Amino acid sequence: MDEFEIRQKTAAGRTFMHMAKENDPDYKTDQYSGVTQPPLFKDPVSENIIKLPTDFAGLDIRNDFLGVINGRASHRVYREENISLTELSFILWCAQGVKDLRGKRYATLRTVPCGGARHEFELYLCIQHVEGLANGFYHYLPQNHSLECLKEQEDVKEFIGTSLSGQTWANKAGVVFYFDMVAYRAEWRYGIHAHRIALVDAGYISQNIYLACTALGIGGCAIGAIQEDCSNEVFGLDGDEEFIFLAHPIGKIAAEDHQKELDFYAFVHDYDL
Repeated sequence: MDEFEIRQKTAAGRTFMHMAKENDPDYKTDQYSGVTQPPLFKDPVSENIIKLPTDFAGLDIRNDFLGVINGRASHRVYREENISLTELSFILWCAQGVKDLRGKRYATLRTVPCGGARHEFELYLCIQHVEGLANGFYHYLPQNHSLECLKEQEDVKEFIGTSLSGQTWANKAGVVFYFDMVAYRAEWRYGIHAHRIALVDAGYISQNIYLACTALGIGGCAIGAIQEDCSNEVFGLDGDEEFIFLAHPIGKIAAEDHQKELDFYAFVHDYDL
């Protein structure tokens, strides 16, 4: 890629980040054109449904808000120890839990904000260290706070490493969350402006995963460098109307591994500006 092409792509990215200064007066989104809105959720495709626990009273949750904020960090060194099903349930509830319904089926009110309450994402999971769950691939069903098992697979490490662009440190994660963009949910309301808003919305979910994990003493790290094709394939997504664009591994951590975490940034000591 030459310098001119780099500048072109950089300019296109900056343009994407800007809100349009002028709108075509004849342009209307599907919502304002009277098109029926898409479903709020995806229906399950499996009969293997696991109802998640909703009683979090037994969890050792850190309730000091400032302490949780200050303690939030990205962790890349995980112990291959089980996350409990209740811990996973708590993290999923914090990430995408449905608190209420607005109207009969217009929108859901969730534990995270979202532009126009569209909630244009589905969460898929690759699981290998969760108590009571078989290793494999799952889909979160926020409408009834459940998981559906899509496929059991004993060894998922190769998939994790490949899908995360060779970042094999994530191979020891207990769970990897994969964010699926269901594009038309946002496009129905926001049309050509939907995708800029959606990226902001995704940040809310990822931060809630970070904070929920921090409150439980679990580590995690959001990852943007993913291999989309293999991720879409394993979760049965078409890559156009729906596609994986972000991942978030989580896993058990220990204080004695702190130096290993620091070793990821050992290069900065020799970095000369």
